[in-house]
Amino acid sequence: MADHAVSDDPAVQVQLDRLATLSPGADILGLERIARLLDRIGNPHRALPPVFHVAGTNGKGSTCAFLRAALEADGRKVHVFTSPHLVRFNERIRIGGKLISDEALAHYLSRVLDVAEGIGASFFEVTTAAAFLAFSEQPADACIVEVGLGGRLDATNIIERPVICGIAQLGLDHQSFLGATIREIAVEKAGIAKPGAPLVTQRYADALFPVMLEAAARNRTQWFAMGESWDAAAYRDRLHYRDDQGRLDTPLPRLPGAHQIHNAALAFAMLRHQNVIPVGEAALKAAPLWAHWPARLQRLDHGPLLAPLPESTEAWLDGGHNASAGEAISAFFTSERLEEQKLQLMIGMLSNKDLEAYLRPFAGRIAHIHALPVPGHDHHPPERFAAIADRWGIGCTAHAMPEDAIAAIAAGPDHASKLLISGSLYLAGEILRLNGQFPD
Repeated sequence: MADHAVSDDPAVQVQLDRLATLSPGADILGLERIARLLDRIGNPHRALPPVFHVAGTNGKGSTCAFLRAALEADGRKVHVFTSPHLVRFNERIRIGGKLISDEALAHYLSRVLDVAEGIGASFFEVTTAAAFLAFSEQPADACIVEVGLGGRLDATNIIERPVICGIAQLGLDHQSFLGATIREIAVEKAGIAKPGAPLVTQRYADALFPVMLEAAARNRTQWFAMGESWDAAAYRDRLHYRDDQGRLDTPLPRLPGAHQIHNAALAFAMLRHQNVIPVGEAALKAAPLWAHWPARLQRLDHGPLLAPLPESTEAWLDGGHNASAGEAISAFFTSERLEEQKLQLMIGMLSNKDLEAYLRPFAGRIAHIHALPVPGHDHHPPERFAAIADRWGIGCTAHAMPEDAIAAIAAGPDHASKLLISGSLYLAGEILRLNGQFPD
């Protein structure tokens, strides 16, 4: 889908305009185009620092955040490639711990676009090539690379020799690209397995064991699964991790939500099942508190967007948009956390997402639905949200902009209720921009 990326920097915007003109404007999976593009710029993917490659339906970005936190706590310089961005395109590429500068971003995009004619490379493929070019020319101890879509045919899967591969939670999403069943999706995700690179995964249903075993066997590597080779759990407000190397007792993640325990543990397992970059126990213990990942159950500041609300209002932002995300986010809002109140829900969701599946776990916890568009993208119309609200016996109001929804909540009788803004990372980025909370 089109990305509609913009920049306040004129030099970057020139390159983004070139990219929008060149790109086919759609997600097209496959490795042929990225291979041709990288070949034209000297195959920088073969000159990267040691790569940690992470896939998954949900949790892969958070896992990358925990990996980065642990490596940096150990004194390592780390490059990171993630997607999508929330506010600034620069968020996708982190050079040695810092977001890529506008000057460097314009430079690397220009070098890739100058040779991209005739390939038909997608927006994501050009971005991936620019990131790899930057990573190959800037010294670092490690690279963390997040899969964009799927795994097997994702542009990042052009990396031939990662240090280790990890797969986070699996769920139904992007079915038009990855398949209609969880098994088909698992096959695509497991496609990142590489010879000699251990494959580390979360705990999956028994029916998916053959998928992971086959991927490991085909690539002559080992599969380390949660519940088999390693495990983790929260107990007495601590994260307890164990594997063949021993036990690890750390603080609980600062990132909210029980699911973040599993994402942090997956990062631990990836670090402890590779032998290229040793990481000390002190760094692993620091990672749960150091890691930060915007728009994943992020507590919003009382910034410009939220100014009409009482300062006591508790506002949370999450870009979750599929069934698994709905279950994880709704589980966070326990009766105790809600203090016997119900959520005001501001939501906008892309039309290719399963709205019913995402919202189902929230039944009984929502006071009112405030339906929003996702500008620049096909999205569910307010009537879809209204139909669900009607079945739940609650109200639903359509708004043109987030500011309108906030004003309505502030003027309503339930203005002090907890607030959740969710449904799309594109919407989450707009919320952060309007509230003056720019990811760094």
